[in-house]
Amino acid sequence: LGLLKQAKPVQFPDITYSFYPVYCKLFGVEYQAVPLGPDFEIQTGDFKTPNGGIIFPNPNAPTGRAIPRSDIESLLSRNTDSVVVIDEAYVDYGTESRIPLLRGSACPENLLVVHTLSKSRALAGLRVGFAVGHPDLIEGLERVKNSFNSYPLGRLAQAGAIAAIQDQAHLESTSKKVIHTREHLVGELADLGFETLPSTANFIFTRHPKHAGAKLYQALRDRGIIVRHFKSPRIEEFLRITIGTDEQTNELITALKEILASV
Repeated sequence: LGLLKQAKPVQFPDITYSFYPVYCKLFGVEYQAVPLGPDFEIQTGDFKTPNGGIIFPNPNAPTGRAIPRSDIESLLSRNTDSVVVIDEAYVDYGTESRIPLLRGSACPENLLVVHTLSKSRALAGLRVGFAVGHPDLIEGLERVKNSFNSYPLGRLAQAGAIAAIQDQAHLESTSKKVIHTREHLVGELADLGFETLPSTANFIFTRHPKHAGAKLYQALRDRGIIVRHFKSPRIEEFLRITIGTDEQTNELITALKEILASV
């Protein structure tokens, strides 16, 4: 909020993390939703009007699609009058982080990369995150953070966060397991006729061309399997499926086979 509440509207994709518009309405921040492309990709070239800032996840949620580094560099070079915030909550499952862009003398003054320890490091209960950016941006955040941050970090949260960040081997091991299971699930779903967007997140976004997403969602729920279904335009036929264990994935595939066979 300290960076994005400006005279001009903040911009983000029309299909993205649902709390962006919620926070804007809560704090009175004007915003514009920029439509995704025909394949549900973020097209950075469409962020071309004057704005008070741009924010998006990379990879995006709920689609799981990532943005190439070259597209982000092009956006930064064009959008020089406001901050670009890249939310890398799901970056550890196959997306290249943009933090390296901030190293050295070429550090962009308008780029802020934010991370959470709630996803790949499985520390959601600690409510820990961090931001990496140009020193001027970080100094600005330091000046205003105590007015908006409702989750000050205690000693236990700080100790847990430091330990998790230092244990890179564990992060890589668990992330590789998620990636392997994700690819296995996508293959199994393809055999059942599902169409799945390319994902580098710990979830996939998939649909079946012959079966309504709402009915598939309810049929899975009736079997005790919870996935997410959205009623929003363009994505009402999709299911967002979190990557679980191999055993959970096999249960999901078995249930879907039964559901499709019974329709």
